[in-house]
Amino acid sequence: MANITIFSIGEATNVRFFLRGRDYKRFQQTFYYYQVTNPKPRFSKFAKSNFKILTSDRTDKLIEIICYCLMPNHFHFLVKQLKDNGISIFVSKLCNSYTKFFNTKYPRVGPLLQGKYQSVLVETDEQLVHTSRYIHLNPLVAQLTSRLNNYPWSSYLEYTDEQQRLCAIDEVLDLFPSPQKYQEFVEAQIDYGTTLEILRHQTIDLVE
Repeated sequence: MANITIFSIGEATNVRFFLRGRDYKRFQQTFYYYQVTNPKPRFSKFAKSNFKILTSDRTDKLIEIICYCLMPNHFHFLVKQLKDNGISIFVSKLCNSYTKFFNTKYPRVGPLLQGKYQSVLVETDEQLVHTSRYIHLNPLVAQLTSRLNNYPWSSYLEYTDEQQRLCAIDEVLDLFPSPQKYQEFVEAQIDYGTTLEILRHQTIDLVE
């Protein structure tokens, strides 16, 4: 289990990073673009190509994205680092680029994605699959959707259907007999995850 890390940004804030569907789409384009090192086409040209003009050669990548989930005020990524300091470089370019886009679209100034990202090294296959499940359950646990397959801003559909591939899904799916078994693994914890989230919010309300 080499150089696989989960990192998150924004969970401790109430700042919304995404206000419309177009914002989520732009963020997808941005994180896909900046996983690849130079040389590559200008971002404006890439953004019009529907993800079709970047190399798939791992030697040209800082990281590989294994799975992700974008939430209104935070996001999670599970990535494999391929070059020294690849994650730090990727996060810096991603955050700077998206902040410029957001500040221009919704006239504002200053940082958007504030604070150091939180990261944890993944050390075993068991931790890998449970981490991917945690990431994919986020929108359902937060009651943003009633079905994970209806949420378009995570990699879950890549794991369970023939959707456009932005992620290196084989890192996780190779540990299951089939994509269907992975789906069963994730969805077996829906009720438990939802209950924990409800209890967490009730506790916060009591403290406040």
